[in-house]
Amino acid sequence: MKERDEEKVLSLYPEGTQNTDKVWQKSIPAQVFLNYFFAINYHIQHAGTIAPGQLPLLHEQKPELNEQDLEAVKRLLLNSWSTEYALRATAELGDEAYMRNALHWTFPQAYYAVFAGLQAFLYTRDVKTSNEAWILREAGRLVVKNAYPRAMGFYASGHYDDFKVHRLPLAHYKPGLQIAGKELEAQAQIGQFLCTTRRQKAKAVRQQVQANAATAIRSSKSGEVLQKFSPQHWQQLTWRVGYTTLFDLMARLRISSTHREIERFVLADIDFKLFHESLLQIVSYLNGIHECYVAQAVGLQKYEDLVQQLPKYLQGSFVEARLQQQIKPLLGDQDFELGQAA
Repeated sequence: MKERDEEKVLSLYPEGTQNTDKVWQKSIPAQVFLNYFFAINYHIQHAGTIAPGQLPLLHEQKPELNEQDLEAVKRLLLNSWSTEYALRATAELGDEAYMRNALHWTFPQAYYAVFAGLQAFLYTRDVKTSNEAWILREAGRLVVKNAYPRAMGFYASGHYDDFKVHRLPLAHYKPGLQIAGKELEAQAQIGQFLCTTRRQKAKAVRQQVQANAATAIRSSKSGEVLQKFSPQHWQQLTWRVGYTTLFDLMARLRISSTHREIERFVLADIDFKLFHESLLQIVSYLNGIHECYVAQAVGLQKYEDLVQQLPKYLQGSFVEARLQQQIKPLLGDQDFELGQAA
């Protein structure tokens, strides 16, 4: 089966796009990447208030945590907050040239700030591992189970090139290259991002499986390791891919400085300040949700004590702001805007 390539206008790294404007042409992959994250943030910010009923885990029985568990959760939260602090420090400088050249570390910072917060939350749910694939799989399971607010409850499932996007009713529309200005455009771009990311995940799983003689899918005739996959062969791998969620989209930010992709972003003609603002608001939103779940698990008083004992550089910061403006009101059964406290 010949694998279908991304449509060139939507591919993150298109090759051979015909356009006379070479600067614009080279900026397409970075612009599309910016569009995706701007669309995610747009969708979150326009999703409305979050009531306690939309966070069902708050109403479950609190997990039992011992002192060792509490210390582990604190370390993970401190990792998350310190990484978010560094991300905010870059964004607050406001210098376009600096932000452009800071992508080597701000992209991974955005992801790992969220990942550490996710780890802390899952630790309180007795998922005590640092295995990234396992953590993302558990997060995907919780998204599908509606453990998260509807603003981030979207996901993709299905076999290779037969993907289905869930909880984004407008995702079937064809996205363009413009920044989202309405919900239809935002959902269309998020849907495309989910599908391209799921396709990448499926290919990565195939490569891993086929590289292992014990797991490789082989030809029923020759017994040789298959080089080309039919739809039926892809279906044998789907269970390994899991669900594709917002956390997998954030994982796309793990771009090494040694990769040529990062240079394409550095040289692109895009709004880097807008990019950083979008990432920062998404990070703040996701971390706020996980911090709320952690506070419920450890007890609000213990969580407040932890915040009061933070290192000097984090005292009176966004951590305290989220506690006062988001976590305490929500745990007190009041509605609030998670999306407004970036």
